[in-house]
Amino acid sequence: MNTAQNDDWLYTISSKRKLIDLNFKEIWRYRDLLLLFVKRDIVTVYKQTILGPLWYLIQPLFTSVIFTLVFNNLGSISTDGVPPFLFNLAGITAWNYFNSCLSGTSDTFKQNAGIFGKVYFPRVIMPMSVTISNLLKFFIQLFIFTGFYIYYYSNGAEVSLSSNLLLFPVYVIMMALLGLGAGMILSSMTTKYRDMSVVIGFAVSLLMYMSAVPYPLSEARKKFPELVANFVEYNPVSQIIEGFRYMLLSTGTFSWAGFLYTLLCSVVLFLIGIVVFNKTEKTFIDTV
Repeated sequence: MNTAQNDDWLYTISSKRKLIDLNFKEIWRYRDLLLLFVKRDIVTVYKQTILGPLWYLIQPLFTSVIFTLVFNNLGSISTDGVPPFLFNLAGITAWNYFNSCLSGTSDTFKQNAGIFGKVYFPRVIMPMSVTISNLLKFFIQLFIFTGFYIYYYSNGAEVSLSSNLLLFPVYVIMMALLGLGAGMILSSMTTKYRDMSVVIGFAVSLLMYMSAVPYPLSEARKKFPELVANFVEYNPVSQIIEGFRYMLLSTGTFSWAGFLYTLLCSVVLFLIGIVVFNKTEKTFIDTV
């Protein structure tokens, strides 16, 4: 009789797991929960705010204006003939998606300790829901960018699309993998060391300036010391921002070597994030 009852279980929850354990079959089984978390992330972010979803638009537009005034007008940073506002808006749109994925997943264990301690479900669903829900914000901001692109193009601006636009889905996946991988690593660190939450906010702000968001890579090579210029150039986020602008505006540089390097970094960081996340998952409840 006991044997018959055991045969009715769909799966067994065990503490013994592989180092890289990403069970897509199990995640698919919990797809309704994943969609529920995605809906929660979208609805609750701007709940009880006066302007609500308008912040999706206000933030990149104001940031682009400030970058244009400070870096292009005051700092005289060249954008190779591309309207500075459009140049900055493209970089900020890409950066915001990476930043949202990174920041949104960096507190996964701490913010969801109550749920994690009561019921079982694949924990990786939480950071995945953040990455998926931020896609909505990304495409809204991309829609705004498209509106300004059409405006500048119709007024004679030197912008054009290239065949590299076909790589757009790959760039989005690379941004998601980088943000998700780094976020899962940081979430494991914030579980044990609370100071990391403060450090992350500070470090992410600095990373934006070291990722060629308000300037092209060519300017970094000209004006930064060699060590800093190398850091910016080999920073995979910089390569994504530069490639993103090259696809949309045909400005900057693109190389297949840089593209493959960024793709490799994204996959490796994601796999490291999975390993660290799975390892922390077993013991986090004792330290949160």
